[in-house]
Amino acid sequence: MSDLERRRLGDNGPQVTVLGFGAMELRGEPHRNPRPLGESVAAEVLNTVLDEGINFIDTSVDYALSEERIGRHIGARRDEYFLASKAGCPLGFHPDAPPGPLPHDYSPANIRAGVEQSLRRLRTDRLDLVQLHISPALQVLRRDGVVDTLTALREEGKVLAFGVSSTLPEIDDHLQIDEFSAFQVPFSALERDLETRIQIAGERGFGIIVRGGVAQAGKREKTTADGRPVTWADTGLEELRDRDSRQGFLLRYAITTPGVTTVIAGTADPDHVRENAVAARRGPLSADVYAEARRRLDDVGITTAVIPADSPV
Repeated sequence: MSDLERRRLGDNGPQVTVLGFGAMELRGEPHRNPRPLGESVAAEVLNTVLDEGINFIDTSVDYALSEERIGRHIGARRDEYFLASKAGCPLGFHPDAPPGPLPHDYSPANIRAGVEQSLRRLRTDRLDLVQLHISPALQVLRRDGVVDTLTALREEGKVLAFGVSSTLPEIDDHLQIDEFSAFQVPFSALERDLETRIQIAGERGFGIIVRGGVAQAGKREKTTADGRPVTWADTGLEELRDRDSRQGFLLRYAITTPGVTTVIAGTADPDHVRENAVAARRGPLSADVYAEARRRLDDVGITTAVIPADSPV
């Protein structure tokens, strides 16, 4: 199928579908957070992604077997999808690592070794997008000459574009780096901190890749900036979702948000891929439903973060 809406990933980027696929759920058992999954199921999930017309796939060095499975099961269909991975990650598997982010290394040697490893695992000659992982601080990027390293890889044809997986507070500095093509950010109707930054990034010509857009279908309680707990029932969104499932409504909210290019949804279930595609095909929410959803979220304290007066944004 090819009827999913497509949007340009940045001013000069390719057209990608508004629904993308996050391949972390294909990580398997070598990961420190194991996700047992047979090869036949991984193959079915990935081929379902492409059969549904989804053309954006996001993975990472950190996702254990994910890259290898993409190369193994859909490498022969490489021209059907835009492939995004990460840089700065420690190489190899780390199943015994403690909880929390793994130590990342943005030196030229590690970035190059990671890109070469990804190319081999993914069975491809280029990465369409490389994203710096874990939102490195500006001083780290400058110290390690990261933009120069990525620019050289782009000139060699191994990387076609590069960006960053970004969060607060670093995103305000990242938005000043013109060489970036795209930002991957955490965002959903129930996690709206970056909503204003997303709009600003879109206006400046950056592509925006949203992760966490379906917010686990609203199953988890959220906490407002002033510490108040908020449940799905508290938001009043249930009354607005109409024929959508909760997950479908949340996906469409993210797609509707100004500045968003694509929303990556991860799953190890082919049926969930199909369900997400059905919701995405319904398109953005109507203007009145979107406005009312934002009003209700504001009322319960789930709102966008204020940009400080001294922010470079």
